[in-house]
Amino acid sequence: MQAVVKKNDQVEVTIEDIGSEGEGIGRYEGYTLFVKDTVMGDIVLVQVMKTGKTYGYARMIKLLQPSEFRVEPRCPIATKCGGCQLQHVDYKKQLEYKENKVRNCLTRIGGFHDFTMEPICGMEEPYYYRNKSQFPVGKNKDGGVAIGFYAGRTHSIIDTEHCYIGAKVNVEILSFLRTFIEKNNLEPYEEETHKGLVRHILTRVGYSTGEVMVCLVINGNTVPNKEELIQGLLNIQGMKSICLNVNKEKTNVILGEKVIPLWGEPYITDGIGSISYRISPLSFYQVNPVQTKKLYDIALEYADLHGDEVVWDLYCGIGTISLFLAQKAKKVYGVEIIPQAIEDAKTNAEINEIKNAEFFVGAAEEVLPRKYKEDKIYADVIVVDPPRKGCEQSLLDTILTMAPKRVVYVSCDPATLARDLKYLCEKDYELVKVQAVDQFSHSVHVETVCLLARKCVEIQ
Repeated sequence: MQAVVKKNDQVEVTIEDIGSEGEGIGRYEGYTLFVKDTVMGDIVLVQVMKTGKTYGYARMIKLLQPSEFRVEPRCPIATKCGGCQLQHVDYKKQLEYKENKVRNCLTRIGGFHDFTMEPICGMEEPYYYRNKSQFPVGKNKDGGVAIGFYAGRTHSIIDTEHCYIGAKVNVEILSFLRTFIEKNNLEPYEEETHKGLVRHILTRVGYSTGEVMVCLVINGNTVPNKEELIQGLLNIQGMKSICLNVNKEKTNVILGEKVIPLWGEPYITDGIGSISYRISPLSFYQVNPVQTKKLYDIALEYADLHGDEVVWDLYCGIGTISLFLAQKAKKVYGVEIIPQAIEDAKTNAEINEIKNAEFFVGAAEEVLPRKYKEDKIYADVIVVDPPRKGCEQSLLDTILTMAPKRVVYVSCDPATLARDLKYLCEKDYELVKVQAVDQFSHSVHVETVCLLARKCVEIQ
């Protein structure tokens, strides 16, 4: 069927829904159009940019009538930057959208219809929450230094020093580093030519400690005038760690493997609940500490530990969930593919004097089946917190073979979550509880915790 609209046509549409990437969804004579920066309820004049057989993409030319859910973004570059797709949407509506996103994926992809979904866990103050920020460094059109964020779906840098979801101290850090780079004529990195020295600025801030880390990612081995760099950064309150990260590869991957400490410790310390964690530039650590505490409390509640359980924590990172679980379990085993993360996990266990946690390096889909086959290990509870791609089928098959009483699945992608839960629940498990957590306010992303129970096991 031919589209009723053509490229460059201008049409009026009412936005009826929000898509998975935060774009508004409207229809013109039954033809679906996706329109960025619109809100459910907006009436807009749009220009069609691209058409397919059943849907197309358009850009808003004029807001004819704003939705009751539309708000003025705090950030002046929110519509350009790729980080906050929903800052123009009322926060309560954002939460409703994310809860529905999880529910719809579980229903549409997973085939689940009869399950308990708790109300989404939102933030009281959904700004300045990120404890980690990565700022690309490049050149602007005039050849000057540009520091900020990539525009959506591009590697074009939007120049800024103020991010409304990042730590407030970043403003002071970026202001100094911009001056330092310009004064010392340090060449910003150019992706096309693979030339230039300074690629990214990485910052980490300890929410409970106030400790600050600054790490310059460089296409080289050192930077000039290191003492000037150090002394300038030491004027910033809370500075604990100043280091370089060497990345000489022609790649979109931000961090290289080599970290060179310049001043202080090569890590900062932060805490979640009563557990302390050492965090290096390469460590994976949840970016929203306020919501992470809530997320882990939910995971701990779903695990329902009484002190005599053996727990496996797959994709354990630096041991964040593992050490939380170890407070209530008999034994916790953590598995992570990144060797440095496992070293961090072991260190974190030591500094918290936790002796009932053991960690293994390797891919979860390889370690767990091997340990089960060779060492006859078992699990009362298995916790998985995989990357966006979800779990490998071989890992899911091992979980089914091991038959733990409960599986707690923590996910950052509702679609792969629904796929994996469907596979487990077509066999021996049932979906008992689901709770979404707004871990990434003003973005389209959402974290979810799910409880699965073996069908022959009763859950209180």
